[in-house]
Amino acid sequence: MSGSERGASSAPRPKRADARRNAGVLLDAAASVFVTSGVEAPMRDIAAAAGVGTATIYRHFPTRADLIVAVYRHQVEELAGSGPALLATDVSPYDALGRWIGHFVDFVVTKQGLASVLQSDDPCFDPLHSYFVERLVPVCTQLLDAAAASHEIRPGMDAYALMRGVGGLCAGAGNNPRYDAREMVGLLIAGLRRTN
Repeated sequence: MSGSERGASSAPRPKRADARRNAGVLLDAAASVFVTSGVEAPMRDIAAAAGVGTATIYRHFPTRADLIVAVYRHQVEELAGSGPALLATDVSPYDALGRWIGHFVDFVVTKQGLASVLQSDDPCFDPLHSYFVERLVPVCTQLLDAAAASHEIRPGMDAYALMRGVGGLCAGAGNNPRYDAREMVGLLIAGLRRTN
């Protein structure tokens, strides 16, 4: 056997489709449990929500930090993929932008509980903000450019500034039940619309 053959046989194999699906189910279940119970929720609760044993979680994600990072990345990828998918539908680019921003609001609101963990001293969380920016700012830019090209919004809106503004409006809710972040963000997006 040649060295290249040995190297090829020792390379990690891609996950089977069912293994990828199982990991996706685990990540969705973990995200749901994190929203309701926080990131310190017992693994048995996540396993129960996913319909698997705790050993299955540890086989995919050996540590809680691995699971948190994977949940975050999984949801960023879903959000990144939803932008082009919305533009490919029959809705107007402005409507696609509004729907995507709605998904972004859901993402930001559900990440409020992760904020303290993501700002911890654990270096495994350090790259997540850059990953978020690198994956989502181009998607938001694409949506803004499409809406500007269709003359539905004024041109020149900066995607990063818009996303920070949305994030700020979402963070403003705190524990106030009278504050509706989605309504505030809706007013912001309505303000982008061209009036002439």
